[in-house]
Order: sequence, then structure tokens, then C-alpha cells
Amino acid sequence: MIPADRVIISTAVTGSVHVPSQSDHLPITPQDIVAESLAAAEAGAAVIHLHARHAEDGRPAFEPSVFEQIIPPIAAACDAVVNITTGGASSMTIEERLAAATWFSPELASLNMGSMNFVFSGIADRVTSWKHAWEKAYVENTYRRPFLNTFEQIEYALRELGERGGTRFEYECYDIGHLYTLSHFADRGLAKPPFLIQGVFGILGGIGADHANLTHMVAIADKLFGDAYHFSAFAAGRHQMQFCTHSAWLGGHVRVGLEDNLYIGKGEKATSNAQQVRKVREILADLGKEIATPADVRRMLALKGAKNVVLQR
Repeated sequence: MIPADRVIISTAVTGSVHVPSQSDHLPITPQDIVAESLAAAEAGAAVIHLHARHAEDGRPAFEPSVFEQIIPPIAAACDAVVNITTGGASSMTIEERLAAATWFSPELASLNMGSMNFVFSGIADRVTSWKHAWEKAYVENTYRRPFLNTFEQIEYALRELGERGGTRFEYECYDIGHLYTLSHFADRGLAKPPFLIQGVFGILGGIGADHANLTHMVAIADKLFGDAYHFSAFAAGRHQMQFCTHSAWLGGHVRVGLEDNLYIGKGEKATSNAQQVRKVREILADLGKEIATPADVRRMLALKGAKNVVLQR
């Protein structure tokens, strides 16, 4: 691992897992997502990880026309690195999942490193009143429908976004095997260092939120990539801040946001993404860590720079 002289705080502001019925604070409209992103950047987030939703009902959106209401206003108001999802939702085709990133050619895009059971059907057991008709079936379908990201699809993303557009990637690894998948594409020259490996813990179907798993993931990443990678980690739900702390303690980076956890403490829902950013900043300060600026991120990850992002067509 490349030891972090400054810790990158990424904030995933809305995602596509949680549904509006779970929290009134989950940003839905483009205007809300922009406001949440800017507040998170003001609080100290150097990277903003973006999904989009349809304003009328909060359904996950892939259309560039929706992202056009989000990304240019963020870019105009702050210098945070915009990280566009290529995950979207399991119901989307690969072309749909890459549509926004292909349109904007961002500095950074997320890339899930394998097909997997990505199960969050348990949400249906906890919601007693649904705001929208689509929500219950959407979460329940994850019990029977896997998230597909085949090697062919991964290669397509690496070529379409990386080779053609100069986008670099946040490689989301939900299990140890995903590290070996990244190594495969690195050996073929399609994935290029320095890698940003995002360890994801606590998703049903992926590696569990056990701290021994985080230590093991770093050990295997060290074996495969040596000093050619940056590491970041987060855990879904209640383990969020524990895993941020552990990642930073090991010399890595952190990710927070309402995509990953709707709470700020036990039984207390977070009122904003910025609230989580402020909390993790306090933790990092206690660990004696400095916070990375967007300029630091661009240097550390060898990004192409905001001026090379396509904001208008």
C-alpha cells in the first residue's frame, strides 16, 4: 500500500440501495443531491461519489439528462473530485450503467470488480410504510437477482472510460477474489497504477464486516500490488465509522455517506452527508491524520484534472 500522508474522505451522497421510505434525509432530487454534495465538500470531502435518482419518486436513474442537472452545478461551485458510478442498479444494462460516465468522461468512476449476490432485501422487513409503489419490489428482487459485472463488462468499462476518456477508477472490491480480478486486468495492462482499491464490507453476498477481513484484504492487496495502490474501506450500516477508523489506522483512506449508512449513531438517523463527514474528520483528527484536499487527490491518484471533464455537449 502507498501510505497516506493525507487521508482522502470520499462521500457517497445517495446511492441506489436505500429507498426514500427509509429516511426523509436521503437526497432524491437533483437539487438536493447538489446541495448535499456541496455541503459534504465544505465539510472536508475531497471526492463526491455520485448516483442519480428520478425526482418524482426517487427511483435510481442512469440517464445523462438527470446527471446533467447534478454534475455541472457541483463543478461550478467547488473543486471536489466527482466520482460517477458505473454500478447503477442491478436492473440496468451495462450500457445504461456507463451512460453518465461515458457522457461526462469524469476524472474518477467506480467499478465493481465482479458479479455477485448483492442482497438488500432485508430492507423490506424493516419498512412499515412505503412512499412509492416501486420500492418494495425493488429491494426484494435483490434476493433473486444477482448484480452482474462479468469480465467482458469490466473490460468494456476499462476500455470505454479508461482508454478512450482517460478516466481512472475506484475499484470496488467486495471480496478477496475481486483483488485477483483486478490483478488479472492489471497484468493485461487494462488497469493501470496507482490503483485506488475500495474495500467494501458488510453487504450480504460479499465479505463480512469483520475487522480480520479488512486486515486480510490489505495483506492480499500488498501481495498483489505492493506499493502501487491506495487503499480505502467502508462498511455498510452500523459498522461504518469503525471501518473508517481501521482503514485510516492502517494507512488508508475513508468513505462515508448516506449511500452506505443512514445513521450517525445507534438509533439516530443522520440528517445529512456533511454530518457524517464532520464525524469522520473528528476521528481522523484523533488519529493525528491530515485531510486530503482535491488537489492532493488529483496528485495521489494521477487524475487527468477537472478541466478535462466534459460538462457540456
